[in-house]
Amino acid sequence: MEPILKGRGLVKRYGKVTALDRCDFDLMPGEVLAVIGDNGAGKSSLIKAVSGAVIPDEGTVELEGREVRFTSPIEARKAGIETVYQTLAMSPALSIADNMFMGREIRKPGFRGKILRQLDRRKMEEIARDKLTELGLLTIQNINQAVETLSGGQRQGVAVARAAAFGSKVIILDEPTAALGVKESRKVLELIQDVKSRGIPIILISHNMPHVFEVADRVHVHRLGKRLCVIDPKDHSMSDAVAYMTGAKVPDGVHAD
Repeated sequence: MEPILKGRGLVKRYGKVTALDRCDFDLMPGEVLAVIGDNGAGKSSLIKAVSGAVIPDEGTVELEGREVRFTSPIEARKAGIETVYQTLAMSPALSIADNMFMGREIRKPGFRGKILRQLDRRKMEEIARDKLTELGLLTIQNINQAVETLSGGQRQGVAVARAAAFGSKVIILDEPTAALGVKESRKVLELIQDVKSRGIPIILISHNMPHVFEVADRVHVHRLGKRLCVIDPKDHSMSDAVAYMTGAKVPDGVHAD
């Protein structure tokens, strides 16, 4: 099976600091791949390199077997890669429907849409409601309520629903449970399983080892700017994963530097 998203020999330097050091990356179709690493290991630079937020100095990125060179997250989005950032990137004063369609609003057909540029609000509300219902977010009663009236878990749910609605090929989730309580985190983990069941592969960046080991099919361990190893959560313990990413333990088949 070929990876749906692949990085080879990725290098990213910021002055004298090398954030990515000939790093490889593979996301397989339909899987949840967790990316873990200590602070400063370069995992953010890796994710930004495959999602168009930074342009690698060297190396290649392939999507579905074809080389891509994204110069912005908008280009990656058009290719079907959606990213849900830790900050959620939402406008609190706007409604749920407006947030879901921000930057890709649907216009009315014909003259009113093309010339007067009127939005088809009814259609956008309908699609937003369908997507939220599909993902089991029925606690949201009114699609027109402002995002600022939602709880943290509900906001995260809207962000994931937006990604699932438009991320046709890959969804990247950056620390999706970091600011959430136990109950809301549980809902987000269920959402991840739900999106996976639809066949959309997910990259999950997280420091929360119990969450990683619960939902991930494979775990990419990032250390010193490169992929140290990829482990199967069924064959390794959480303490193994932490030991690998901190350098306390060297995985089998990997040479110690």
